[in-house]
Amino acid sequence: MSQHTLPALSELEQYLHSKTDDIDFSVLKSSLAAAAAAPDRPDNDDILDHILPDAPNELRILLIKARNSLRQSILSAVHAPEKSQDRLNSLRQEMHSQTIDGFIVPLNDEFHGEAAPAASERLKWLTGFTGSAGMATVLADKAAIFVDGRYTLQVRQEVNTDLFTPRHVSDEPLSNWLNDNMKPGQSLAYDPWLHTESNINMLSKMAKQLEISLVAVDKNPIDEIWTDRPPEPLALVVPHSDVFSGETSAAKRERIAALLIETGQNASVHTLPDVNAWLLNLRGADLPSTPFALGFSILHKDSTVDLYMPTEKLSADLIPHLGNAVRVHDRQEFESGLKAMSGKRVQIDPAVTSQWIVSQLENAGAHITRADDPCMLPKATKNKTEIDGTRTAHIRDGAAITKFLHWLSVETPSGDIDELTAERKLRSFRELGDNFKDLSFSTISGAGPNGAIVHYRATPESNRKLEVGNLYLVDSGGQYLDGTTDITRTVAIGTPTDEMKERFTLVLKGHIALAQATFPTGTSGSQLDALARLPLWSRGLDYDHGTGHGVGSYLSVHEGPQRISKMPSTVALQPGMILSNEPGYYKTGEYGIRIENLVTVVPSPRINGAERDVMAFETLTFAPIDQNAIDIDLLDSSEKDWLNSYHQSVWDKISPLVDGDVKDWLKTVTAAL
Repeated sequence: MSQHTLPALSELEQYLHSKTDDIDFSVLKSSLAAAAAAPDRPDNDDILDHILPDAPNELRILLIKARNSLRQSILSAVHAPEKSQDRLNSLRQEMHSQTIDGFIVPLNDEFHGEAAPAASERLKWLTGFTGSAGMATVLADKAAIFVDGRYTLQVRQEVNTDLFTPRHVSDEPLSNWLNDNMKPGQSLAYDPWLHTESNINMLSKMAKQLEISLVAVDKNPIDEIWTDRPPEPLALVVPHSDVFSGETSAAKRERIAALLIETGQNASVHTLPDVNAWLLNLRGADLPSTPFALGFSILHKDSTVDLYMPTEKLSADLIPHLGNAVRVHDRQEFESGLKAMSGKRVQIDPAVTSQWIVSQLENAGAHITRADDPCMLPKATKNKTEIDGTRTAHIRDGAAITKFLHWLSVETPSGDIDELTAERKLRSFRELGDNFKDLSFSTISGAGPNGAIVHYRATPESNRKLEVGNLYLVDSGGQYLDGTTDITRTVAIGTPTDEMKERFTLVLKGHIALAQATFPTGTSGSQLDALARLPLWSRGLDYDHGTGHGVGSYLSVHEGPQRISKMPSTVALQPGMILSNEPGYYKTGEYGIRIENLVTVVPSPRINGAERDVMAFETLTFAPIDQNAIDIDLLDSSEKDWLNSYHQSVWDKISPLVDGDVKDWLKTVTAAL
C-alpha cells in the first residue's frame, strides 16, 4: 500500500492544513515513516513527543494513528511470501545487469547483532522466512535457503520450496551446493556490510577450493530492486540509570581503555548494539524486544568515544548523560572517523565487524589488531547491582508466570483456549509488574505439534487450541529496567500419555543435573553440555539446540561470549555470568518439551579436600514445574530432593505476591513429591 493512500495520513494532513501552516507535512511524514519502521513497543510513542513536543492531544492521537497505519503497511510489504517469485525474478535481472552469477543473502544487518530492523530484513523480504538464523544463495536458475536444526520444519512452512531448496546448514552446507551448481570461473557476490571479516575469510577459502571468484558489490542488488524499502528506524535513545547499571559509563570506558593501553591499541571499533548500550549506559527502541539504539562507536585509549548515531533520535537528557567525553556524529560521518585512524593501532573483533569496516581501515593505513571485543567479557560478568536487580526482576516475573499457569489450569479444560489467546494473557500478567518495558523476545506459544517447532511463532493461520491430552510449550520472557528474563514451561493439558511423561522426566533429569553441577574454575559451557543430555542419550534421544545461552542485564536475551552447547567454546564460566538451562525434546508432528530456568555462576561453598576453586549455578527463575507430567519412578532421591527444594523456594518467593485462588493453587502444585 502506498503511503499516500493511507486514510490515517490523509486525515493527519487535513488536520494540519486546517489548524496550522507551521508544520511541513512532507517532513513530518518522513519522520513518521521512520518511527513506523521501529517496532511496536510500549515506549515507542515517546519519539512522537520528541518530534512534536507541544502537540495538542487531538494531534497526538492522529500522529499515533498515522504511525500505526504506516507500520502495518511496512510489515505487510516486507513479509509478503506470495511475492517471492516476482522478487526472485527481479533479483536475477539485477544480478545479470551487475554481471554476477550468484549472490548471498544473509540474515545479518551491518551491526551484526541478533535482530535487524525492517529495512534490513532482506532475507524475509525475498523468501518469506522469519527465523532468527538463515541464509539464501541465488543463482541464475537455482536458489537455496540454509537453516540450522531449529528451523528445518519452519522453513518448509514459510518458504516456497519450488523457488528455494531448503538445506540444513551443517548436513548440506553451502560449499556442497555451490560445487554442484556453479562452474569454475563464475562469480559469487556479497554485500561487504552484511558479512563479517571472519565470514568472508571462510567464504574466500571455499571459493578458492571451488575455483570461483568471490566479489564484493558496491550496491546490494536487493536494495536496488526493493523500491518500497522502509527507512532506518527512528526511536528515542535514553540514558540507562546508574541505579540499574551499577557502574557509570565513564568508569566502564576507563576500564576498557585501560585494556587497550595494555595491549598497545589506540582505539577499538564497536558495532554490536548491546555493546554500545552497555558501554555508554544508553538504551533505545530500534529493534523488537531489545532495548537497543543502532549506531557505531570508536573508543579511544583516552576513554573518549566517537558515537555515530542519528542525532534526531537522542533524548534531551542523553547528551548531558553522555558528557563531554562522548562526541556524537551522524552515521554518515562514520567513514571519515575510520579514515582518521590512519597510522593508528585499531582493535576489531573479526567475528562481529563487517568486511566493509575492515576494508576502510586497511585503505586508511590503520594497523589492525584482531581480537575479541574487549567489552564482551566485562559486559557478561554482571556486577552486584545487576545480579541483585535480575533476582528481583525474576521474582516479579515468576509471579506473572504463576498467575498465568493458574489461569491455564482453570481455562484449558474447556478446550476453548488457543495459542494466541494464551500468549496475550501471559503478556497482560507481565505488564502489571514494576519496571516492565517489553517482552524480551516473541513468545513461543506452541500447542501439540506446534510445540515441536523449536522457534515457533503462533499466527492466525497456525493458531491451535490447547487440546486436552496434549502438551503445551510456552517460552517467554520480559525486559525490565532491572533485568531480563527467559523461562520455558511445558504443561500437560489433562492427562499426558506415558511416553510424554517419560520424555518430560528425562528432560527434567537433565535440567536438574545441570542445575546441581559444580565445576572447577576455568570450565567452559561446552564441557558441561553433556550433563543435560545424558538422560536423553541413554534412551537414544537428543535435541538440536544449545542447552544454554548467555543473558544480558536489560539487554539482549541472547548474549555472548558464554554458552552451554555442543559447539566448542574456550570461554570459561565466571561469577556474574547469567545463562539459561534449557534441555528439551521434540517429537515432530506431535509435541515438544522444554524446561528452562536462568542461572547465574557463583563460587561454590568450599568442598572438603578440594584442591581447586569450584563454581556452581544459582537458579534465578522461580515458577512451578508441572508435576502432572513427571514419571516419579524415573527420578532418583537426589533429583526429588532438588525438585522439592526448588518448589519450596518458589513458594517462599512467589506466594507473597499472589493471593486467593492463585495462592491456593500454588500451594498445591509446589507440594513436595
